[in-house]
Order: sequence, then structure tokens, then C-alpha cells
Amino acid sequence: MKVVNMSETPSVINQYLSELRDVNIQQNRMRFRRNLERIGELQAYEISRSLNYKETTVQTPLAPCQCQCLAEEIVLATIFRAGLPLHQGFLNVFDKAENAFVSAYRYYKDKECREVGVHVEYMASPDLTGKTLIVVDPMLAKGYSLELAVDAFLKNGTPRRIIMASVIAAQEGVDHIVSRFGNREDTELWCAVIDPVLNEHSYIVPGLGDAGDLAYGGKL
Repeated sequence: MKVVNMSETPSVINQYLSELRDVNIQQNRMRFRRNLERIGELQAYEISRSLNYKETTVQTPLAPCQCQCLAEEIVLATIFRAGLPLHQGFLNVFDKAENAFVSAYRYYKDKECREVGVHVEYMASPDLTGKTLIVVDPMLAKGYSLELAVDAFLKNGTPRRIIMASVIAAQEGVDHIVSRFGNREDTELWCAVIDPVLNEHSYIVPGLGDAGDLAYGGKL
């Protein structure tokens, strides 16, 4: 399994990450959503360089022209609700992709809020057979929700390739995903940055807080 830490290479993604983390800029929800979207666009571009293309002839006003077009059927998938801006960024690039969605939320199993569980409910997906499945989730903490989301999507067919993309990942979450999918040569994990630890409540440190709340407001 291939793991890519995009922060190891200097790029404008690191500027957008700094704004996502900044507690002052975070107060602007529109800016927060847009930065997630922009990171999604850049991740999608980098991923696109590893996909398969085919020669196609198009007619310009002056002459025929040979062009390279995607030769893969792509399905973009995300987890409600925090994943929506990142998903839109990917969709801006892969604008012909089919789309899939799953609801998964975490909850605390104990009064001390230290033991985390994940509950999966709604799922909508096209047939994935032979396609390239790209699952985007902005925050990869322990990795359970991403794992369960991928497992849910795989009930709708066997894709040719699985790509998972996160903005901020914890090393523990990366290790969990590798332990779960590491024996698959058709699977990749792309992270804009990998942070070192989780705190006692399973939040990524330094992280940025709750991406869903920052993007869309608080919840009960």
C-alpha cells in the first residue's frame, strides 16, 4: 500500500493548511470551507498524474488535435458532513465522476470521553466494479470511520483501484489504515499532512479541531 505525505514537498497546500489551523482565520466558515476545497483540488491534480489516459482526437476550428483524456471511470466518495467541501474540490477536477456518500459519525462509549466508537448509517453509491474509487475524508484520526466507510462502499462492487485522501491525518490513523489495507497493491492513502499524536479524546494534535463544526457550525 502506498502512503503519500504531501507536506514533505513544498507547495501552496502548506499555505492552505496553515490557514485551516489558524484559530483566527477559522472564525470565517466560508474561508475554512474554501481552503478544504482548494486542498481537494490540489490533491486531485496530484492524484490525476498517476491515472491512466488514452489518446483522443478532437476537432478544433482549425484542425484535428490529439489529446489525452482519462481512461478510468472514477467514483468520488465522502463521509457526511465534514467531507463535503473536500469532496467538492475533488469534483471540481474530476467533473465527470460518479459520486457516493455515507454517513458515519463517532461517539464516545464512556463517560470520560476517551473510548471512541463509529456508527455508519446511510449509504448511496453506484456500482464500483472495475472503477477507481476515491474516498475523501478531511480528518483521519484513529482511522475507524474511514475504514468502515470503505468497507461500506465495497458492498457495491470491487473497484480496480482504491485511493483514500485526507487533509490532516494522525500517525496512529495512518498506521491503522495500513494495517487494514496494507496487503492490497491497488490501494493508496494521500495525506496533505501527517500529525504525530492524538489526545485523550482522540483529536489530532496539533490538528485543527472539529472540521465539521468549523465548516458548518456546531451541533447538539
